[in-house]
Formats: sequence, structure tokens, C-alpha cells
Amino acid sequence: MNTALEASWNTLTEQLEKDFGKAPDLQSVLFLIGVNVLGQGHRKYSKEEKQDLMHIAICELMSLAGYYELAGRDADGWPHYNLLKTLPAINLLEQEDLLKAYSIQYFEEIAYFSPNENA
Repeated sequence: MNTALEASWNTLTEQLEKDFGKAPDLQSVLFLIGVNVLGQGHRKYSKEEKQDLMHIAICELMSLAGYYELAGRDADGWPHYNLLKTLPAINLLEQEDLLKAYSIQYFEEIAYFSPNENA
């Protein structure tokens, strides 16, 4: 991870830790994004729903790069996405960095935080 990305990621996770009481890892951040996109708030989610929420988060993040677009929501309010172009073939560390970068962008766009607020 490059130093600018690492600094922004640390700022994001520090802010989330202040708000939620625990420092999140990437999976936790994806879960939070999924819950936010779903819009049903805090409630108990089944294991399958948690996996679906992380999938929603990945689709939402990759829509920022033009890989997916929101197709609509089903009768229960769950979002569904269309793949617009093939995702890049990258290794696991590159995938993590990509998801971290788009997570930062996502939280900036919803006005949750600014990565430069501690700079």
C-alpha cells in the first residue's frame, strides 16, 4: 500500500473506531458500506445477509470506477447491480488496496470524513 493510501485508510479507520468503539478491518468496512447502501439500518443480519451486504459494498465501490451500475432494488429493498465491464485481473494485495481506495472515496462522497482532516 502506498503511503498516501495508508495514511487515508488509517484516518478512516481511526474515525470509525471513534464512532463504533472498535478498529475495523477491511471486511468490517465493507459490511458497514453494505448496511449503509441497503438503508435498513442497524439490525440483526443472518450470515447469508452479511455476505450479501459485503457483495453489495464491493459492487457499490466498483461502481465508482465504472465497473458496475445500480440496476434497481428488489421488493425487499436490496440493491442489484449490472456488470458494465470486466474487472481487472489483479492479485489479492492489489484487490485490497483497490477496495481500500474506493472505500475512502465512498466515505468522502457521503461526507463521513475527509482523509486530510488530520493533516
